[in-house]
Amino acid sequence: MAIDNQALIDDPGARVPTTESAFTPIKGSRKLGDNIATVLITTCMALALIPLGWVLYEVVARGLPVVMSLDWWTKSQLGVTAGSDAGGVAHAIIGTLVQAVVTSLITVPFGIFVAIYLVEYAGESRLGKTTTFMVDILSGVPSIVASLFIYSMWVVMFGMNRSGFAVSLALVLLMLPIVIRNTEEMLRVVPADLREASYALGVPKWKTIAKIVLPTALSGIVTGIMLAIARVMGESAPMLILVATSRIITWNPFGQSQSSLPLFMLDMYKTGNTGAAFDRMWGAALTLVLIIAIINIAARAISAMFSVKQ
Repeated sequence: MAIDNQALIDDPGARVPTTESAFTPIKGSRKLGDNIATVLITTCMALALIPLGWVLYEVVARGLPVVMSLDWWTKSQLGVTAGSDAGGVAHAIIGTLVQAVVTSLITVPFGIFVAIYLVEYAGESRLGKTTTFMVDILSGVPSIVASLFIYSMWVVMFGMNRSGFAVSLALVLLMLPIVIRNTEEMLRVVPADLREASYALGVPKWKTIAKIVLPTALSGIVTGIMLAIARVMGESAPMLILVATSRIITWNPFGQSQSSLPLFMLDMYKTGNTGAAFDRMWGAALTLVLIIAIINIAARAISAMFSVKQ
């Protein structure tokens, strides 16, 4: 509130008005509600962490003694009997990584190009709306349905063999909507001012996307792709239907047999209640968790490396 200096001169005894606070004091009821909401959210978070911590503890406690052996990482199960604790999971690790690489080589280009079309070109077109609708449907397809679809098309209709490549095709159906949705959201985050400034300089739209939009969103896109890869690596349904198990190291994804960590765990479970088989099952579970953790850490590092510096 402004003070009238002339009024003070005319009447020195006049009362000077006090300046009011710009902030309204928080009432007791509002503060109580805020405290209750904080306690409720914290409690829910703690309850959600309990099963996660329990599962992680069980996997580490049961699997750590197995994975500490060098043979676990360098040898396969060739010639190893069910009741023996010899051998390792090198064949399953290689199979998992090969299938993930093949899946990524197919999914990432298609996913990025579809997302670019939806954000930059589709607008309100009928094709864009149809594509968005189909992506939403595909994101809710269970892994067993995707596996049965690939089996009916790849094996029954085309007469191809069950193989690691067939597994990758099923994983493509599961990974594609994740990549599209993540890339789409990252592209929408890029400010429209950057595009308009580029267009004002006479830069073509395709070059604006390649030189301005994609580099700006690259950090989030790479992170989403890495997380999508980690998501599909743990799927077990495609392995059960589309490939035969193997005890040897197989690099060829087009062979009729190729193991993976989820399939190896199932094999160990079906072996029976032998202590060695169950130990290897827990060891394979911990190995898969470690690989996914490494991929997540790599995603964060790549995100920080390629992020646009302010």
